[in-house]
Amino acid sequence: MNPLSADSIAFTVTRTFDAPRALVWKAWTEIEHLVQWWGPKGFKMKSAKLDLRPGGLFHYGLEMPDGAIMWGKFVFREVLPPERLVFVVSFSDEHGGTTRHFMSADWPLEVLNTVTFTESNGKTTMALRSDPINANDTERQTFLDGHKSMRGGFKGTFDQLEEYLARAR
Repeated sequence: MNPLSADSIAFTVTRTFDAPRALVWKAWTEIEHLVQWWGPKGFKMKSAKLDLRPGGLFHYGLEMPDGAIMWGKFVFREVLPPERLVFVVSFSDEHGGTTRHFMSADWPLEVLNTVTFTESNGKTTMALRSDPINANDTERQTFLDGHKSMRGGFKGTFDQLEEYLARAR
């Protein structure tokens, strides 16, 4: 097996929330919910637009602690309520154009995310898988090397989701 095969570099995280799947789904798919929690801890949502459909876009600007704005976007490939979202994540400019990571020229330009939602006893388990797409070996290695940082970033983001869900219940 190629050491940089898709399965060997995929980033995965699973988290169970004390909230029904319908609420977790809304938190991911309705702009008024999404802006309340999406992004790393310490960042503030400054701009957001959502068009939730295959081919649609979530385009957002996050103010970093130093005051700079970091732009990003999701381009949706699959929207299967309330079970699954599939979207391509990229860094962006303020107009929605795809850009390179502002801190790493070797970060993959596009990352395919698949998020699934399952419910049991009123709790929702969310599983996220991220795979670089159209990436060269250097970009794939950079993505693999970034797993520890991504784990920390998603932990903070999903901590915020957990706090939001507790308030929204």
